[in-house]
Amino acid sequence: MTLRNIGIVAHVDAGKTTTTEHMLYESGRIRSLGRVDTGTAQTDWLDVERERGISVRAATTVFEWKGCKVNLIDTPGHVDFSSEVERSLRVLDGAILIVSAVEGVQAHTETLWNALKALKIPALIVINKMDRLGASAERVLHEVRSVLTAGAIPVQRYSGCEDNFDGVESLWTLRAEHSGSVEAGVVPNAEPAAYFSILEQLADHDDRLLQQYIEGEHVPATILFDRLRELTLRAVTAPVLFAAASKGIGIAELMDAVIAYLPPPAGSEDDPLSGVVFKLERDKTMGKLAHVRLYGGRLQNRDTIRIATQELDEKVTQIRKVHAGHHEDIGVLRAGDIAAVCGLSRVKIGDVIGSAAAVPPEHRLTVPLLTVQVHPADDAQYAQLVAALQELADEDPLLDLQWHQQERELHIKITGPIQLEVLAHQLLSRFGLKADFGAPSVIYKETPSGPGYGYVAYTMPKPCWAILRFMIEPGERGSGLRYSSQVKPEDLLQSYQNEVARRVPEALMQGLFGWEVTDLKVTLVEGQHHVWHTHPLDFVLATPMGIMDGLSRTQTTLLEPYLHFRITAPGEASGKVLNELNVMRALFDYPVVAGERFTVEGTVPVASSLDFPVKLSTLTGGRGTFATRFDGYRECPPGVEVTRKRSGVNPLDTSKYILSMRSALGSTR
Repeated sequence: MTLRNIGIVAHVDAGKTTTTEHMLYESGRIRSLGRVDTGTAQTDWLDVERERGISVRAATTVFEWKGCKVNLIDTPGHVDFSSEVERSLRVLDGAILIVSAVEGVQAHTETLWNALKALKIPALIVINKMDRLGASAERVLHEVRSVLTAGAIPVQRYSGCEDNFDGVESLWTLRAEHSGSVEAGVVPNAEPAAYFSILEQLADHDDRLLQQYIEGEHVPATILFDRLRELTLRAVTAPVLFAAASKGIGIAELMDAVIAYLPPPAGSEDDPLSGVVFKLERDKTMGKLAHVRLYGGRLQNRDTIRIATQELDEKVTQIRKVHAGHHEDIGVLRAGDIAAVCGLSRVKIGDVIGSAAAVPPEHRLTVPLLTVQVHPADDAQYAQLVAALQELADEDPLLDLQWHQQERELHIKITGPIQLEVLAHQLLSRFGLKADFGAPSVIYKETPSGPGYGYVAYTMPKPCWAILRFMIEPGERGSGLRYSSQVKPEDLLQSYQNEVARRVPEALMQGLFGWEVTDLKVTLVEGQHHVWHTHPLDFVLATPMGIMDGLSRTQTTLLEPYLHFRITAPGEASGKVLNELNVMRALFDYPVVAGERFTVEGTVPVASSLDFPVKLSTLTGGRGTFATRFDGYRECPPGVEVTRKRSGVNPLDTSKYILSMRSALGSTR
C-alpha cells in the first residue's frame, strides 16, 4: 500500500475541517458526518474547539483511499494558533491549501502559501464554498494567480454557481496507480478547449512544451498529465480544484488528486534511524505522547532510541496510530510514516530522533509579540498553576513560560487575545484551575548601541576563580545571537568554555531595560581558570556579570516589533483611516482604489496598533478589514523608553548578585 503525508491549511473559516470531515466520510473512515457549527466534527475533539467552533490544535488522522494510506493533519486557521501550523508543515510531503470562493485570498492565505513555497512543499489549491452567495471562481482564480502563484492550473471543470453549484468533473481520468507512481495510462476527459488551455499554461513553465505549442505539434494528454505532475512535485505548479465541501461536492475528486499529484514519502527502513517530534499530547494512562514523523529506519515497541538534540536515550513503550483523539496500537513505525510514540518522558517538540540528516528545517510562521502575567484565582493553587502552565508550554513552546520564583510571578508569551481565551478554558476544563490574566503588553527587545568589551574577574570570596573578557558587537537586524570563542583550551579548559557558551544566551534574556538582548555578536576573547580554586559553577556566576558589564559599556538601543498590514475599506472612509495610520506612526504606500473600496498596505508598530481593529470597525461601520503579519523589529524613535521589571538581582550589583547566587548554589558546591 502506498502512503501520503499531507496537511490541510487555510485562513480561518475557509472550510478546512469541513473538508477533512467529508474526506473521512467518503473514505469510509467514519460512518456519519459531523459539523463544525454543532461541535461534532471528528478533528475538533477538544472541548474548547467544539464550544467555539474553531480549531486550536493540529489534529492527526488517517484514512485509506483507492489502495493508498493517507496521514492527514487538519491545522488551525486562526492566526493566533499559527505555531500549530508551522510545526505540522515540517513533517508534510504535500499540502492542500483551501481558499474561499467568496472571501478569496486573505492575509493568512498568503502567509501559508509563502511557507509552503519556502519549504518547497507540493500543494493542491482548492477553491471552496462554490455554493455560497457571492462565490466567484474566476475572480478568486485571478487572485490566486496574481498573489500566490502564476503556476495555478485548474484540473477540473465546474458547473453551476452559488446555490446552484452542482459538481465538478476532472479533466484527467486515471487508469491505474502503482507503487507510488502514476502509470502512463491517462485518459483525457476534456474537450479540446480545456486541453489547449492546460497545454498553454504548462508551456509557460516548460521550454520543450512551449516549443511544441508554438510549432503546433500535438502533445498527447498523457504527456501533459505527466508533465503537470512532475512540475507539481517540484512545487513549480499547483493544480486547482473546486468544491462545495459542506455538500460533499468535489471531495472524491480532491482525494483522487491527492494520490495523483502529491508525492509519497522518501526514505526506507534500511536507512539510518531519523525522525522528528512535531507534537506532544498527554494521555491519562500512558503519559506523554510524542507525535513522530519517521524519515528513515523503523521503530518498534521496547526499542531504546537516541534523542540526538538532548543527547539522551529513551525507551519506546507503545506506538499508536491516532485518529482525532482515539488511537490504535500498531507496534511498529516504519520510515515515511507518522505515529504517536509512548515512553519518551523527557522528549520535547522539535527533538530529533537518531540522525538529523533527513529531517527538514523549521519554518517560522509567527512570533509571539505580547507578554502576559498569569495569576491564580486562588493563591493556594499557585503550585498547580505552575505545573499546568508548564505542561501547556511543553505542548506549545512558543508560550515560553517564565517562572520568577522569588517574585512568585508567571509570565507567558501570546500571539493574540483569542489565545488567552482558549488558555483560560484549557486551564479550567483540563486542570480545574481558574486563572486571571493581566493586560497584554508588547514584547520589546534590546540591541547593543555600539561595540565594546565586558570584563569580570570573579576571584572573591574564595574558593572561586573565573576571569572572562567578552567582545560585544551589534549585529544585523534579525540575526539574533552569534557566539564564538577565541580562547585556547590551555588558558581556559574546554569544559569551562562550554559552560560559558551555555550561559551567554541566559545572560542576555534581561538587558539594561529588562528585555531580551538580540542581534549581536559575542566573542569570548580572554578566559582564565585556576588549577585549585576554579569550580565549573564559577562560570555560571561570572558569565552574566561579564555580559552585563559589557552592555553597560556599549549601552543598548530599544527595539519594537512591527507588523505588515493590509487594510481594505469603503472609499468614503479613506481620509479617516489614513489619518489614523499617521497617528500610529505607520509607513504605507499610496492607496489603491478599486470600485467603491480602497486598499492600503504598509508597516505599523505593534504598540500603537493594538486597539486599531476596533477603531477601524467604528470608522468604516464594520466594513473594513485589517490583516497583518509580523514584519520584524526596528529601533524605537528617540524619546521612547520602555522598561521591564527585572527578575532576580542585577549582575551589575556584583556584591549582592554574588551573595544571592552563592546562596542558591551553596547546596551544589
